[in-house]
Amino acid sequence: MIKYENLPKEFKNKIVKKYYDIISKKKISLFLKRLFDITFSIIILIILFLPIVIISICIKLDSKGSIFYRQERITKYGRKFKIFKFRTMVTDADKIGSLVTLKEDCRITRVGKFLRKYRLDEFPQIFNIILGDMSFVGTRPEVKKYVDNYEEYMYATLLLPAGLTSNASIKYKDEDEIINKYMKSKDNIDQIYIEYVLPDKMKYNIEYLEKFSFFYDLIIIYKTFISVFIRRKK
Repeated sequence: MIKYENLPKEFKNKIVKKYYDIISKKKISLFLKRLFDITFSIIILIILFLPIVIISICIKLDSKGSIFYRQERITKYGRKFKIFKFRTMVTDADKIGSLVTLKEDCRITRVGKFLRKYRLDEFPQIFNIILGDMSFVGTRPEVKKYVDNYEEYMYATLLLPAGLTSNASIKYKDEDEIINKYMKSKDNIDQIYIEYVLPDKMKYNIEYLEKFSFFYDLIIIYKTFISVFIRRKK
């Protein structure tokens, strides 16, 4: 970790300092976390090479556009990076609607609906993990528009790399249904996300920082597998 004095100015507050001190003392867990990210990513790429090729072909046959969707997100210490995802929506979808996607969004392609249901669109983020932009476990990376609306304490979640999964991701696996509950009183999806969804997600993300350890990461990965692949089948 970099020295606290070298953090961006928006990180320099008492709450962030509290979590900086907690994380900086867990050097072994930080080392094991990165080692696991690199090793497991390579194994997954080898195992899932054929499924990734098949998914890529299906995307190209289903709709016009690129196989991957690249979008700028924010990760550790507020650094910007381009996330890899399988494209699940029509080309330039982010230019014709909200950055938040609902279940029945007309911009989602046929193949995209299936990929989103089982979170298969997240597979390509393996490349982001290998590059060090992300980790298997951590706060899901937000777009700059939402990070610009962070309260002071929320910057603590950027002390670690953004993650592929988290407790907040498990809780909000059906995020569109939660957002729909607020649609009656507010029609602006982005506003709903910033005012209601984001603060609630942050409760889980901050809790993760308090409990952070390599073994806690393994527990979250297991819970994610159960949530996505076991309970979805019931």
